[in-house]
Amino acid sequence: MIKSISTGNLLTVNGVYSNSIYIDNYKLQQGIAGQVRYNGTDFEVNDGNSWKLLTSSYAQIDMSKEAHDAFQWSIKKMAEEREAQELAKDHPAVQIALDNLEKANQQLNATILLSKEHNESTS
Repeated sequence: MIKSISTGNLLTVNGVYSNSIYIDNYKLQQGIAGQVRYNGTDFEVNDGNSWKLLTSSYAQIDMSKEAHDAFQWSIKKMAEEREAQELAKDHPAVQIALDNLEKANQQLNATILLSKEHNESTS
């Protein structure tokens, strides 16, 4: 059961119980690991030794450093592209530069593809 989710800027998940779906109305005093019961106010899960309140545990969610860095990079790039598109509306030189950049990217992608095909055919 997730009580709350606290995050940094990005995502990982820790602290999850693996339960069976069996729910007992608090009739069993001893349980089987993974068994779930309702004690009248809270759900509990048996860890094989004792009953643990599910409400006392919660998942903690955050992202790895690599995911965080990639996410921050993409946000920065999107902002840069948005700014360039806005400037291009009023400044023809910016639009020309963006068009040239697009053509250069197409040429670069074609050159990379041809280079990879050449490497595969000669290996």
